[in-house]
Amino acid sequence: MVVAKEYIYGPNGTPVKVPYFDVVCKYCGSRNVIKYGLYRGIQRFFCKDCGRKFADNDALPNMQTPVDQVGAAVGMFFEGQSLNSVRRMLTQIYGSYPSDSTIYRWVTRFSRIAGERVKDVTPVVGDVWIADETVLKMDNKNVWYWDIIDAKTRFLLASHISKTRKAKDAQKLMERAAAKAGKTPKVVLTDGLFAYLDGIEMAFGADTKHVTGKPFDVEHNTNLIERFHGTLKARTKVMRGLKDMRTAKILTDGWLLHYNYLRPHESLGNETPAYAAGIRLPYRNWHDVVADKRTEMTPSQTSTTSAIPIPMMEPKSRRRVSKRRKTRRQVRPIPTSLASIRR
Repeated sequence: MVVAKEYIYGPNGTPVKVPYFDVVCKYCGSRNVIKYGLYRGIQRFFCKDCGRKFADNDALPNMQTPVDQVGAAVGMFFEGQSLNSVRRMLTQIYGSYPSDSTIYRWVTRFSRIAGERVKDVTPVVGDVWIADETVLKMDNKNVWYWDIIDAKTRFLLASHISKTRKAKDAQKLMERAAAKAGKTPKVVLTDGLFAYLDGIEMAFGADTKHVTGKPFDVEHNTNLIERFHGTLKARTKVMRGLKDMRTAKILTDGWLLHYNYLRPHESLGNETPAYAAGIRLPYRNWHDVVADKRTEMTPSQTSTTSAIPIPMMEPKSRRRVSKRRKTRRQVRPIPTSLASIRR
C-alpha cells in the first residue's frame, strides 16, 4: 500500500524516514525497512533496526510458504490425505511445490504448538466415560493405542501408547483422563479386557463403578468408541505406518487435537466436542492455528467455563434497556478482547 513520505521517531529518538511502501518487519515490527531485491520473483526487504531480511509473502518468520498454504496442508493431512496427496493439491491450487518432508515438518511443528495452547484447558464433561484400546502398526510391530472418551460430549479425554496391555497401562490412561477433566467419573465403561479391572481400581478406588459393555447392550455399549477407532485406523493407514514412539505421539496427539477442537460432529449438531464441553477457543481451523489468528467472540458465545477469560455481560435484571435496544444488541455482537490462551 502506498503512503505519503514522512518522518517518524525511532526508539532512540532519531528520525526515521517512512518509505513509500507500508511494510513492517516480521521479526521486530519496525517500519524502518528498505527493499532488498527479488528472490524467485518475490520482493525481499531488509530491516535496518534488527538487521534481518524477510520476504513480503504473508509467511511466518523463517518460513517461505504463506500461512494459508501451510494451514491448508496441515488440515488436509489430518482430514485423511497422505503427504503425497497434500503436495499434489498444493501444486494444483497454489502452484506451490513443497516436498513431502517439508509438509511433514509443518504437521509436526504445528501439532506441538497447538498442543501447547490447549494442554491446560479443562473441559466440562459428564460422569460416564468409555475406554477402549486398539492395535496400531509401528515399524511392522504391534503397539497398543488406549483412549478414553466422554459419553456425553464425545470429548477425547486422554490417550496412551504402549507396547503391552497390562493394568499399569490402563491405570495411566485413567489418571491422564482425570487430570484433564479435573474430576473422577462415576462410571467407566470398557470391554472385557481384564487389565481394566485392576487399572480402574488403582486409579480411582471404589468411587468409580466399572461396567463391562457388550456390543448389543443398549444402555452400556462401546459402539461409540469403536466408531472412533475406525476413524483413527483410517487416519493411521494414511500415515503409512508409524516409525517410533515419538513420531506416534506427535501425530496421534495432533490428530486428536483436530478431532476435539476443529472437527465438527453431526451427532453434536455440527459442533466440535470441545464446544459441547464448554470450551470456546478462538481458532476455527488449522489456518488460524498456524497464523495465531484469533476470532473475537461475544459474551453470549462464551460460557463461564471457557478457557479464555472474557468479561460477561451484566445480568438481565440489571440491564434497563428497551425491548428495541435489546433486540439490536442481540443482532450486533459486542466485540471483546481476548486474553492469551498460552498456558
